[in-house]
Amino acid sequence: MDVNVKQDNNQESLTDEQVKTYIHKSQQGDMEARNILVEKNVRLVWSVVQRFINRGYDPDDLFQIGSIGLIKSIDKFDLSYDVRFSTYAVPMIIGEIQRFIRDDGSVKVSRSLKETGNRIRKKRDELTKTLGRSPTVLEIAESLHITTEEVVHAEEAAKSPHSIHETVFENDGDPITLLDQIADDDKTWFDKLSLQEAIRELNERERLILYLRYYKDKTQAEVAERLGISQVQVSRLEKKILDEIKVYMN
Repeated sequence: MDVNVKQDNNQESLTDEQVKTYIHKSQQGDMEARNILVEKNVRLVWSVVQRFINRGYDPDDLFQIGSIGLIKSIDKFDLSYDVRFSTYAVPMIIGEIQRFIRDDGSVKVSRSLKETGNRIRKKRDELTKTLGRSPTVLEIAESLHITTEEVVHAEEAAKSPHSIHETVFENDGDPITLLDQIADDDKTWFDKLSLQEAIRELNERERLILYLRYYKDKTQAEVAERLGISQVQVSRLEKKILDEIKVYMN
């Protein structure tokens, strides 16, 4: 199939169940099922490509590369996990495009992005001195009045490309490469995605409790004061939330 298909598809989008049925068929060698999945996810690839438009590359080239990431995600998707396909496919598409840009050796970063990166570095140093620890992405974003996505994007753009075969450690003469360090097994990858999906199933208050307890390191008493309920109620809610997440992930 030609992955350079870009036309709008006016047919109804596939349900999650239909997507997984086609993935199963594709992984069994059904090329028609794979073609349907690629056609139905054209917009998904283009939505990712938009993030890289200002890097100096032809959008059509990036679309071709992103489509390779899409096909890889179809081939590697683990159907035993309760994870939406798009949740897995997007980082795969991003990764494929990023590898292309880094291997090309000419990453182009806009002046505004560089300026944002400089502001983030200064603010990180300031907050580290003030807090006595490294600040979180959220704390940096709030201090600079920008989004967390902007912080991550600017810091990622500032990183120097590394070869995945670069030696980062030697164990009794046996070199450990960057590829060894980043190559998490598929189970760990899908566990992380399953956790993300489980958290999305929670209501707003339940997500806030998790955020305050495990991201902001607040005590149950502090969370109770924030929500206007008792500490005992927070304790019960927290246990209920964690039990629900375990059930969902199992």
